[in-house]
Amino acid sequence: MSPSLRQMRALVALAKTGSFTLAAEYLHVTQSALSGLIKELESILGVRVVERSTRKMQLSELGRELYPLFAKMIEDLDGAMASVARRKALKTGMVRIAAPQMMSCTLLPAVIAAYRQAHPEVQLRLVDCPVEHVSGRVFSGEVDFGIGPERDPTPEIAAQVLFDMPFVLVFPEQHPLRHKEKVTWADAADYPFISLQGQFTERLLRDMHGAFRTLPLKPYNEVTFMTTALAMVSANLGVTACLPYAEPMVKLYKLQMRTLHEPELTRRFFVYTKTGRSLSPAADSFKAFLVSFVDTHEWNVGSGAAPAPV
Repeated sequence: MSPSLRQMRALVALAKTGSFTLAAEYLHVTQSALSGLIKELESILGVRVVERSTRKMQLSELGRELYPLFAKMIEDLDGAMASVARRKALKTGMVRIAAPQMMSCTLLPAVIAAYRQAHPEVQLRLVDCPVEHVSGRVFSGEVDFGIGPERDPTPEIAAQVLFDMPFVLVFPEQHPLRHKEKVTWADAADYPFISLQGQFTERLLRDMHGAFRTLPLKPYNEVTFMTTALAMVSANLGVTACLPYAEPMVKLYKLQMRTLHEPELTRRFFVYTKTGRSLSPAADSFKAFLVSFVDTHEWNVGSGAAPAPV
């Protein structure tokens, strides 16, 4: 048998106070309960840890050897439990999030700032990366979770829907499309279309052709980042399609943004986590905060609110 935590605390309290009376008060137990714990400890060890006399109490030689060991174990355990309590109460902790570059410079800074108002002790680390790298960062354990558009499912990565957004067309302020009451994908096809490389455009074209097979939309230029596409649109090199959460960057480039129609296409974004891995209290709290944050936006089709023209 091994000494119990209560027995070790009893010995440490005796060593610190030098008195059964004071040790019992320190532990908030009766003297008889304290004496019983010491007797149980001695029975387990098979030797005395306390030398009793009518005049005073003192630790035996073995008791003096055990005292610093027990004290260190209790200190470490109490420190660990206090750390768990702080994490659970969101008084500390770190959350690491991977997200595509455009989301990292538009939506997420606002979410992080709002969350820190409520939980200033929690550290949040944002990892901006190409959208194709988000799931890899999650799988490697570099981040707690990632945010990105729909990707082919894998058993190692779990996905939870975050929001569903309509596509918008972005064009310069003085563009001819600014006079149209309703902008369609066919309208976009009349101008050089700047798109993103990879699955974003592949899925967009697949969805578009599935709904409207005769639409002649062909990318004029494919770039890696949406910020590059916006800069090209700002230079009057064409138009591009993105999602409403990019509005702060669209305004920064002084561009116009209008919801695209015919067909009505949306794009789902997900929170990606590693299968079988539990989130820390802080990460779980931030994820719930993020879901609530996006639910308040009118562009989130999944929230039940109809997307308003932009």
